[in-house]
Amino acid sequence: MKFLLDVSASSRSMRATLTRLGHDVISASDMIPGTADEEILDIAAEEGRILVTEDKDFGELVFVRGLAHPCIIRFAEMRVEEKVAAMVELLDLHADAMNSGVMIVVTRSQYRIRHRGI
Repeated sequence: MKFLLDVSASSRSMRATLTRLGHDVISASDMIPGTADEEILDIAAEEGRILVTEDKDFGELVFVRGLAHPCIIRFAEMRVEEKVAAMVELLDLHADAMNSGVMIVVTRSQYRIRHRGI
């Protein structure tokens, strides 16, 4: 799978884990500082990358404004090590959903998978 780590969710641990598991990973931190959320979402859509973020604004861009995306994973109020462990679990349990344009909100206690138009 291909991933784009938003600045808010980019960590060496997440990038290293995804890379070790054989995934193609880029980070918004490597882009021009101040790149707008819309541009980050465009890059993810154009390159077929799963966007990993902590930013709620991407939900508005997708569900209110209807912008295209392959998949968004949003972590809510989790420490880095919790996010990394949750990502590994997501890949094990929900890889098929991650290939179908969903938004997945991850908290310490649950995963909420939201499909387009719902």
